[in-house]
Amino acid sequence: MAFKTISVVGLGYIGLPTAAVFASRGLDVVGVEVSEKAVNTINAGNVHIVEPDLDMVVRGAVHAGRLRATLTPEPADAFMIAVPTPFKGENEPDLSYIESAGKNIASVLKKGDLVVLESTSPVGATECLSRWLAEARPDLNFPHNHGEEADIQVAHCPERVLPGKVLQELVSNDRIIGGLTPYCTERATELYELIVTGECFATNARTAELAKLSENSFRDVNIAFANELSTICDQLDVNVWELIRLTNRHPRVDVLSPGPGVGGHCIAVDPWFIVHSAPERAKMIRLAREINNEKPLYVVDQVRELADQFKKPVIACLGLAFKANIDDLRESPAMDICEAIAKQGFGEVLAVEPNISKLPERLSREGVVLVSISEALERANTIVILVDHKPFIRLSKEKFAAKVVVDTRGLLSR
Repeated sequence: MAFKTISVVGLGYIGLPTAAVFASRGLDVVGVEVSEKAVNTINAGNVHIVEPDLDMVVRGAVHAGRLRATLTPEPADAFMIAVPTPFKGENEPDLSYIESAGKNIASVLKKGDLVVLESTSPVGATECLSRWLAEARPDLNFPHNHGEEADIQVAHCPERVLPGKVLQELVSNDRIIGGLTPYCTERATELYELIVTGECFATNARTAELAKLSENSFRDVNIAFANELSTICDQLDVNVWELIRLTNRHPRVDVLSPGPGVGGHCIAVDPWFIVHSAPERAKMIRLAREINNEKPLYVVDQVRELADQFKKPVIACLGLAFKANIDDLRESPAMDICEAIAKQGFGEVLAVEPNISKLPERLSREGVVLVSISEALERANTIVILVDHKPFIRLSKEKFAAKVVVDTRGLLSR
């Protein structure tokens, strides 16, 4: 059964690029979004997020009549759910967005449709989605209780792209596709093979869910090693950046770079889904999360100690995004550090973030001021390098010569 119309539910950092790529392949794509502002922006051929080249792809797809956004779900042959999976309570996965998205599209489902959950999810979430759909549409059969006889196919295919390279990696990266039945997997694979040049690996839904969590937990554990090593180096008066360069000369060693913590919607979040599912077993994964969560507090202590030498400290935080060259502030340790410095009253706090035009309210209400890099270097006596954005990398090291610097990204050691 061919796919003619695709519906993408959630037009954020993953959903909008996914919708745009499918539309660029000649399919009709309807994006469903709760934000009326986002819907209007997309339908005008513009974008509401920062991602290289996305504006051109969206503009082309909209003008070609292949992509449009709406607040209300419409019938389609395949539905792709790309909504957030945040926390509630004590690091407990919040599946309410997935449930809401499922119930939202249920009314327009018809026999033969495919529903794919792309949202990074705890193990078992795809089965929950199938049950929620069944509750909303008792007239249809779903795979969690009707197996291969189901009217609707349900699968999980986690996104695994890098912000800043999303359009490229949506196409080139291998995909892991896990259905609730083999036929669900087959149908979902047919969908992704329309755009993916990498390999599509077939498995079951639970394995696909845990694969994505495992990928990000692996990264988190290795970053925790680097972050812990950086604090050890501070205590022993060793340059951690030189140490890592030399250590990595070993052919079987690859120590990652430390930083101010771990941010974003994946690595800082996903390991907790494993911990929540298997709390007695996930000991190392939990410890890595704790180490990385403590790193921002360590950086704040460093800033306090250095700023104390000035009668009137002026502290410039370079970077607020969770990684370089994007505007995404979600789960950003740089944001937490900047906010903590301002709250604790070390001195005047300036923020430099070239990818945004307005500070988040949580910073502005603490008196943080958004300034240019030139103003920050002119006014500040204490510099905190939190993100290695390209404009910061291009700065001459002489610009920092008369400053007190906390360099969490190793810019001055490159």
